[in-house]
Amino acid sequence: MITPPWFRWVRRAGLAVLAAAVLLPLYVMAVSSVKPLGDVEGPFTWWPSHLTLRPYADMWRTVPLADYFVNSLVVSVCAAAASVVVALFAAYGVSRYRFAGRRTFLGTMLFTQILPGILFLLPLYLIYINIYRRFGLQLFATRTGLVVTYLTFSLPFAVWLLAGYLDSIPRELDEAAMVDGAGPLGVLLRVIVPVAAPGLATVSVYTFMTAWGEVLFASVLTDDHTRTLAVGLRAYAGQSDVFWNQVMAASLLVSAPVVIGFLALQRFLAQGLTAGAVQ
Repeated sequence: MITPPWFRWVRRAGLAVLAAAVLLPLYVMAVSSVKPLGDVEGPFTWWPSHLTLRPYADMWRTVPLADYFVNSLVVSVCAAAASVVVALFAAYGVSRYRFAGRRTFLGTMLFTQILPGILFLLPLYLIYINIYRRFGLQLFATRTGLVVTYLTFSLPFAVWLLAGYLDSIPRELDEAAMVDGAGPLGVLLRVIVPVAAPGLATVSVYTFMTAWGEVLFASVLTDDHTRTLAVGLRAYAGQSDVFWNQVMAASLLVSAPVVIGFLALQRFLAQGLTAGAVQ
């Protein structure tokens, strides 16, 4: 089928508008991050009159950004790793075994994603407080508690996505491995995991991105010592002034790990999402 010229031009124009909508805010952030504070607070200019990298140095001293960065990194990596491991075993059971309520279970997993997160905030807060009072286990204002919190809304999607991906893997591979003497765990680790690498990459990146940029739960369930980057950026706003150039510089720093991870695993993400959508 030959595409008419007018359609190609419309498509190019639409892509140009979308590209501008994405790249223009990034350009404004980058330009503002290399301006003195007075220039940022004044009328906007497309190019800095005084180019400076001082905001990138000052942003580490104005707030404990390094501590926030470590907290976000630890929480996001642990949440991604735990989500992949738990979702892998759950999805393997759903994909390879038939049991009553299987479709209902998968539908419930997907249904939880449409519920707003604020519905779970107060219950989780009360649960953590009561766990500490009864068992002495501190989950509130800790990295562990934040990891557990992120698993509550990342695991359902991870299980649903991985179950669909594992369904696309031929069962003949399982049977061949069992003929060679492998048990269910051996089949999972030695056969399924290598083939399901794109799906596992998709789950890990999704969970990492969700934990890295989450604000609502992190703003309530953390304190000064466990605060993450997404919440810590508010500290650049003082009582009398806002360090906008440092905010822009820190925002670019916050975005870098997610962008790098997404670009590095882009090929696997496309395969994982395509296979999961088939389900």
